[in-house]
Amino acid sequence: MLTPSKAPFYDIMPGNLGTPLETVTLPVTFDTRENYRTKYIKFEVANFESLYHAILGRPALAKFMAMPHYVYVLLKMLGRSGVLTFRGDLKKSYDCDQEAIEYASTSRVLNPSLEVLVAAQQLS
Repeated sequence: MLTPSKAPFYDIMPGNLGTPLETVTLPVTFDTRENYRTKYIKFEVANFESLYHAILGRPALAKFMAMPHYVYVLLKMLGRSGVLTFRGDLKKSYDCDQEAIEYASTSRVLNPSLEVLVAAQQLS
């Protein structure tokens, strides 16, 4: 079930402020039927282009007690019967970063605090 959201988030689109349209809480499961972990994670639904379908931030990683290793594009967490290990695709990660940089450079979302600063300077 989607619920309204007005809290902005930062650093998803480099240099831009993002405002989610809605939030949704979904079950997220990692790995196989024999060795798995499931937690309910709150997602912010946003309207901008990205190669990513979802981004798991620090709160989600903390719920899973996951240990990311960004250099090796590796994620480890405890499962029901041992350690779960997930390996990412370095080339795909690089492509996603390049697309995010391109998108950020061609689409600027105005920062509300910058608008307030400009308006305050015009008043004085």
